[in-house]
Amino acid sequence: MKDTSPQTIYLSDYTAFGWTIAEMHLTFRLSPSATRVLSRIRFEPNPDAPQQPFFLHGEELKPIRAAIDGTEITPEYSAQGLTCAVPSGAFTWEAEVEIAPAENTALEGLYMSNGMYCTQCEAEGFRKITFYPDRPDVMATFTVRIEGDEPVKLSNGNPTASGEGFAEWHDPWPKPAYLFALVAGDLVNHPGSFTTMSGKEVELNIWVRPGDEGKCAWGMESLIASMAWDEKVYGREYDLDIFNIVAVDDFNMGAMENKGLNVFNSSAVLASPETSTDANFERIEAIIAHEYFHNWTGNRITCRDWFQLCLKEGLTVFRDSQFTSDMRSPEVKRIGDVIDLRARQFPEDQGPLSHPVRPESFQEINNFYTATVYEKGAEVIGMLKRLVGDDAYAKALDLYFERHDGQACTIEDWLAVFQDTTGRDLTQFKRWYAQSGTPHLSVSESFENGTYTLDFTQSTPPTPGQPDKLPQVLPIAVGLLNPNGDEIVPTTVLEMTEATQSFRFEGLSARPVPSILRGFSAPVVLDRDTPPEEKRFLLAHDTDAFNRWEASRDLGRACLSAMVTQGTAPDTAWLDALERVIRDEALDPAFRALMLAPPTQAEMAQQLHAQGITPDPDALYAASEALREAMAQRWSGWLADLRATCAVDAPYDPGAAQSGKRALGGALLSLLTRLDGGAAAQAQYDAADNMTLQLGALGCLVQAGADTAALASFAKQWQGDRLVMDKWFALQVAAIAPDAAVARAEALTRHPDFDWKNPNRFRAVFGALAMNHAGFHTKDGSGYALLADWLIKLDEKNPQTTARMCSVFQTWKRYDADRRAQMQTQLERIAARPGLSRDVTEMVTRLLS
Repeated sequence: MKDTSPQTIYLSDYTAFGWTIAEMHLTFRLSPSATRVLSRIRFEPNPDAPQQPFFLHGEELKPIRAAIDGTEITPEYSAQGLTCAVPSGAFTWEAEVEIAPAENTALEGLYMSNGMYCTQCEAEGFRKITFYPDRPDVMATFTVRIEGDEPVKLSNGNPTASGEGFAEWHDPWPKPAYLFALVAGDLVNHPGSFTTMSGKEVELNIWVRPGDEGKCAWGMESLIASMAWDEKVYGREYDLDIFNIVAVDDFNMGAMENKGLNVFNSSAVLASPETSTDANFERIEAIIAHEYFHNWTGNRITCRDWFQLCLKEGLTVFRDSQFTSDMRSPEVKRIGDVIDLRARQFPEDQGPLSHPVRPESFQEINNFYTATVYEKGAEVIGMLKRLVGDDAYAKALDLYFERHDGQACTIEDWLAVFQDTTGRDLTQFKRWYAQSGTPHLSVSESFENGTYTLDFTQSTPPTPGQPDKLPQVLPIAVGLLNPNGDEIVPTTVLEMTEATQSFRFEGLSARPVPSILRGFSAPVVLDRDTPPEEKRFLLAHDTDAFNRWEASRDLGRACLSAMVTQGTAPDTAWLDALERVIRDEALDPAFRALMLAPPTQAEMAQQLHAQGITPDPDALYAASEALREAMAQRWSGWLADLRATCAVDAPYDPGAAQSGKRALGGALLSLLTRLDGGAAAQAQYDAADNMTLQLGALGCLVQAGADTAALASFAKQWQGDRLVMDKWFALQVAAIAPDAAVARAEALTRHPDFDWKNPNRFRAVFGALAMNHAGFHTKDGSGYALLADWLIKLDEKNPQTTARMCSVFQTWKRYDADRRAQMQTQLERIAARPGLSRDVTEMVTRLLS
C-alpha cells in the first residue's frame, strides 16, 4: 500500500529532473509470486535542470541488486524509492528487483487477472515495477525482453525477436514510464489490418481470453474507423508496424493508451448483439477512438507534469466527441454530452471536490482523473474552437503537432500555438484552466425602434480556495426567431469578456424570440426568466436541436419543481407540446428518445438546492413517478402504435439508424408498462434476439415489480458471461423501488458471483445503488452505511476504485439535517479507519472540509 501520510504537491514547485535517459532496457522473468525485473538505464545529465540528489521512485519492491557502470552499490532505500551518489557525467544504472503480481490487488503496476499478467502504469504505477524516475517529463525509448511460459507476450512498440520462452519488443518513440505496458498469458487474437495514408500496412490485433473471439469484430471496426478518421480530420498517421489491444477483466478504468499496446477493461472492447446493448456498442466505439487518438494527443505529445493532465485528456475527449458526432448524430451526441456534464461535472464544480481544469495542487494524482479534467477540459477545447473558427483551429493543431512532437508540454504550450496562428491574446481565456466553478450567465432583453438588445451578466460562485472570480471569456451562440417561427438571425457567436456586456441586433421588424446558448456553446448555468409559452414556442420552432431539447427540459424541471414544492398536477401544456415532437416521424428517433426522458431526480435535487430549497429524495421520487404516470395516461391512445413503428425488420446493426429506433421503442415501452403492468415488456423479453431488447424489457419488469421469473431466467441464461452478469447485478439495484434498493444491494453482496475485488462487479452493485437516488438516500441512512462498510473493506485491496466511489458522497451537504448528519458520520467513520490509503484519505478529507 502507498504511504498513507498525504503530502501536498504544488504546480508552482515544478523542477525538471536532473538527468535525461538515452535508453531503457527491461527484462521480465515472470512468476506469479516472484517476478524478477532487471533494468539497465543510460542516464545523462540534464543541462536544463538544477543540481539535485539522484532519486528514483520505487514502491513495494524487493531490491536484489543495484550497480552503476558495472560496480555494485548499496543505495539508501525508503518507502518511496531510493537515493545514491552518481557520477557527474553519463552513467549506466542497473537494478534487479522482485515483485509479486499475483498479490497486487490494487491493479496498479504489474498484476494478474485470471492468470494473465498485465500492467496499469498511469499515473504512478510504474514505480511498482522497478526503480525509475516515474514522472511524465522523463521520456525514453524502451527495449523489453519478456521471459516466461505464457504463449503470448506483448509490450510496447514493434516485435523484434521471439523464441522458446521469450519475446522482445522495441518502442522507437520516446515515452514516459506511465505509457509502458506488458501483457502475457493464454490469449487468442482477432486480426485485422490498416493501410495508412502513406501506404504503410499496419497489423492490428485484439487479444482476448479463449472463448471471447466472437466479441471482437465491432472493436476492430471501431479501431479501423478511428484510424481513418484521424488521418482525414487531423492528418495524423499511425507510426508503428503493429497496434495491439488486450481485453482484461480486472481493470480500474475503461482503458489505457499505452504506446502500441492499449489495455482495455473487457467491458470497453468485447461486444456481440446477444450480450451487449446499443449503448455498449456506442461506448466501445468511443473508447477505442479515444485511446487510439491518444497516440498523438497524449503519447507523441505528452504532459510535462500531472497538473497538465487536461492537456491530453480534455483534448482527446473533445476529439472522440467529434468522432462520435461524425459516426452518429451530432445533435444527439451534443445533448448526451451535456447531460453527462451536468450530472457529473456540475456537482463536482459546486461541491467540496471542486478544482480547476488544471489543478494547482494534489496529494494523490489518481483522485484528479475527474469529470472536470476530462469533460470540462473538453468543453474548454470546444469553446476555443468556436472562438477562433474551424480553419484557425486546424492550423493551430498542425503547428502543435509540428512544434511539440516528442515533447512533454504544458497548457501554456498549447495556448501559444493558437496565439501564434491567430494573433489573439488568450490571457483571459486561460482563466478557464485556472478558475474552478461553473459560471452563471444571466440575461435580460429589450426591443426598441427595430433594435433588439441582449444584456448579459456573468458571475462564478466561490469555490474551495477561490472565493473571488474574474470574468471569463464566454462564446454565446445566439439565434433569433420571428413570431411565426422563422429564423431571422442564424446562429451567431457573441464573445463576452466583461462581467456585464450588451449586444445589439438592428433592423428588425418585430420583437424576436431569442435562442440563447445554442449547442451549449459554453459550460455555464443560464439564468433567464423565460415564460413557459416562450419555451413551448422554442420547443416547437427552434432550428437548434440542443435548444429545442433544452426548452423541453426547462419545462420538465419547472413542472417537477412545482409538483414537489406546490403539490401541483403535471403541466399538460408542456406534455401536449412534447407530444407533437415525439410523434414527428421526420425527426431522428434517437433525438425523440432523449426528449422522452424527463429530468432525473439527482438533476432536480441539484436545481432545488441551487434555488435555496432543501431537496427531499422521497418527494422527488414521488413527483417523478407521478409525472411518468401522467405521461403514460395522457398518451395512452398512441403509445403502442408509435412503438410498433420502432420495430427493426433487419439483421442487428449497432449503427445510429437502428439503435435510435430501439432507443425510442425502449422509452415508449417504459411508459406502456405503466398501463399494462408489464405484459408488453414480458412479450418483448420472451422474443428478444439481442441484448438491447432483452435488457430493456427486463428493466421495465423490474420497475413494474414483475421481475422475479425474468431475473431468474436471465441469470440462468447468462451465468457464464461475466459482463452480462454485471448488467444483471446493476439493473435490479438501479431500477428497483427505492424502499427495496438497499436490501437488494445487500443481498447481492452475498450472491456467490459477487466478486467485490473486481472493479466492474463492485461498481455494478454500488454504482447502481448510488444511481437509485431515493434508494441511496433512504431516510434511515442504511444506504450510506452499507456503502461505507464496503468502501472500508475495499480500500485494503484497491484504494483507487475506493477513492473514486467516495465521490458519490460529494453532494452530502445539500440534503436535510438528518441525512447530512448520517452521511457525515459515515465519512468520518471511513476517515477514522487505521491504515486508510492515501487515495481515500485525500478524498474524504476534501469531502468533509
